[in-house]
Amino acid sequence: MEELNELIRERRKKLEELREAGVDPYGQRFQASHLAQDLICRFQDGKEEDLLEKSPVSLAGRLMSIRRHGKASFAHLKDRSGRIQIYLREDEVGEGPYALFKKLDIGDLIGLQGNLFRTKTGELTVRIKEFEVLSKSLRPLPEKWHGLSDVELRYRQRYLDLLVNPQVSEIFRIRSQIIRAIREFFDERGYLEVETPMMQSLAGGAMARPFVTYHHALNLNLYLRIAPELYLKRLVVGGLDRVYEINRNFRNEGISTQHNPEFTMLEFYQAYSDYLELMDLTEELIGLVARQILGGMEIEFRGLRINLRPPWPRLTLLDSLIQLGGMAPQDLASPEAILDSAAKVGLSSPGKEASWGKALGELFEARVEEKLVQPTFILDYPLDLSPLAKKKRNQPDWVERFELFIGGLEVANAYSELNDPIEQRSRFEEQARQREMGDEEAQAVDDDFVRALEYGMPPCAGEGIGIDRLVMIFTDSASIRDVILFPHMRPERE
Repeated sequence: MEELNELIRERRKKLEELREAGVDPYGQRFQASHLAQDLICRFQDGKEEDLLEKSPVSLAGRLMSIRRHGKASFAHLKDRSGRIQIYLREDEVGEGPYALFKKLDIGDLIGLQGNLFRTKTGELTVRIKEFEVLSKSLRPLPEKWHGLSDVELRYRQRYLDLLVNPQVSEIFRIRSQIIRAIREFFDERGYLEVETPMMQSLAGGAMARPFVTYHHALNLNLYLRIAPELYLKRLVVGGLDRVYEINRNFRNEGISTQHNPEFTMLEFYQAYSDYLELMDLTEELIGLVARQILGGMEIEFRGLRINLRPPWPRLTLLDSLIQLGGMAPQDLASPEAILDSAAKVGLSSPGKEASWGKALGELFEARVEEKLVQPTFILDYPLDLSPLAKKKRNQPDWVERFELFIGGLEVANAYSELNDPIEQRSRFEEQARQREMGDEEAQAVDDDFVRALEYGMPPCAGEGIGIDRLVMIFTDSASIRDVILFPHMRPERE
């Protein structure tokens, strides 16, 4: 810490010396004519070599290395595209400007003008004619041979992580490209992108504990949305047959490598459809994104090779527990057998109020989920796990729902939407009873949503896809924090 403080004091001293010399250490607008990587690509094969000395360029960026050799200096300048070498000679720029350059440190931002040439080793380099200081850095960057490897520091000071770890910037470029490709996919298929409220008077659309805030003017408690579902389905009632939203959701739950309290979801709804049709659409969407962003249908994730070529396996929840979870059919033959099986492994307690559906979900999470490495649809879930989904025909305890798993992660959740307002009210009321019994994730009765259904919602299917988890898989990132620019952290210790 003392060494760091000394380096900061030295930089502050240089800052004052710049000001005393009449130099503004925090300069004005600078118009760059080129990006570093564009120049490197243009001349990488020796093309247009005759234009090197004849092509004046101007660049702006951060000094990432400096090597001084008497009255000449080499350095590397980094802009948003990459790095390029720069070269400065005292006899070309003058004694004063060269003395100014000697006061610069790694991390400082400059703008420069000059001409291109190649060094004896063949490296493309900018010979500086003029330069100006754009921003003085008062803190040293991490040493290049150590880098920024402290995981907590990387997440907490993402700006520094982006500066010194090029692969991090690439993750977020890919994230942006994924979202752009998703938008194009739905726009081309006649979907309308919409925005729904992020503060809601009722927390609905998912089974999760919400964050609560307060609106003073309305004297009203509001909830940060846990899902946009109920608002998007209102739009389907209103005649917007195909809608989607790329939205921020907030859930007051634990933090893990797969969970962040604030996360990004794609949610979309298609009228006159069902969950089977959305499985085909999901295969098409993720396959298109993979080809467009990664150039193929095979990816590496957590050391495993994943093949995204459709069709993907489709297993019912019960079949997955038998085929992959090692359970016998008789262990799942009845609600009592399911509760007993869950109790034997400490997942549930038998009793009148016990939910066999929730016990089944817990068995699936414990015995199957991590084994779903290749893309797999798990379909047909118990009714009490899906209060907004339509029942399966002739199977009233089950609903038309699927979840998609890739690399052991749940990536998507979809179902045929319940559009019977009387049944929907009944399910809301059952959720309210569960909430009174202490289930903080149970949903409240949304009277306005039921009223919307009473006007008539067409048969409809809806789906949510976790953008963060999809980016994790496409960038081979171990944690959701690696793909969120500013993940939530505990308060920083002194």
